[in-house]
Amino acid sequence: MKLGIVGLPNVGKSTLFNAITQAGAESANYPFCTIEPNVGVVAVPDNRLTVLKNMYSSEKVIPAAIEFYDIAGLVRGASKGEGLGNKFLSHIREVSAILHVVRCFDDSNVTHVDGNVDPLRDIETISLELIFSDLEMVEKRIQKQEKLAKSDKSLLPELELLRRIKETLEEGKSVRTLDLTDDEDKIVKDFHLLSSKPTIYIANVDENDIQNYGADNPYVAKVKELAKTENAEVVTICAKIEAEISELEDDEKQLFLEELGMNESGLDRLIKASYSLLGLMSYLTAGPKEVRAWTIKNGLKAPQAAGKIHTDFERGFIRAEIVAFDDLVKAGNYTAAKEKGWVRLEGKEYIVKDGDIILFRFNV
Repeated sequence: MKLGIVGLPNVGKSTLFNAITQAGAESANYPFCTIEPNVGVVAVPDNRLTVLKNMYSSEKVIPAAIEFYDIAGLVRGASKGEGLGNKFLSHIREVSAILHVVRCFDDSNVTHVDGNVDPLRDIETISLELIFSDLEMVEKRIQKQEKLAKSDKSLLPELELLRRIKETLEEGKSVRTLDLTDDEDKIVKDFHLLSSKPTIYIANVDENDIQNYGADNPYVAKVKELAKTENAEVVTICAKIEAEISELEDDEKQLFLEELGMNESGLDRLIKASYSLLGLMSYLTAGPKEVRAWTIKNGLKAPQAAGKIHTDFERGFIRAEIVAFDDLVKAGNYTAAKEKGWVRLEGKEYIVKDGDIILFRFNV
């Protein structure tokens, strides 16, 4: 999963990204790696893996991972190539979702690019650049489809959809605000439109507001109201505190969070929100050699989930031997779970559930 972090200057974007990459560096079992200077890979926190490692005496643990892209170069006029505009926009096309960092704190020592704090204006500045870029692309596609549709009437539904998208963009609205059917949604995904990307607004607050997650912060309230109209989510984070947390050892992190009255870090909450937004979950594999989490889409059937491990697993799928994580823990071990009848054999139509521990049987 690739998540792109965007935001105007001085909103806390770089502080958050540096905290994220430092957090990755602290993850011993899935070491942080830098693909480029602006890409960090972080392990997805999952306490179930530690339980399984102890149960199976596994040699190693491999958690699921997320790539965070620090997308730089955005200025007004990016859609017209200003600054690093074209490069910035091409980077966004590659990500699964956009994490839009919005400044929701006052600090006279931190200059705002527009002179004062106004989260809705800041959001609009970036959103319009994405919309302008999409509008240019859609207009070109409409011209092409209109010519082709004269001889191929099957293209008319797509052409009509493109016109609806164009109207929405011209109103200054993102494509994700459109109410689409499942079939239309599939077509739109093929367009790779920037404003159709699932979005999480990261409301960056100061240390005083993070204990109640910005509940009394008027800036955060404005961001949440906007997000409702866009089918977007909001996660409140204090980038400064995340930077401090990222430098601590695991046991120190928990103590620090408890002192702040928090159960988990902002990064952990952000990862959970990203999974929810994108409709993702994890199934698990376990054995003496390794315990591993595999990220898949909700609703995936067993053969397709097996294909995540290797295409041969999907091609030669016979059946899946499955036990739910909670049942395994309740039983104490795999043998006991089997004796209780909690280990099931499932076929090709089985829809994998979050926390399923699976052994795939296949023959190629």
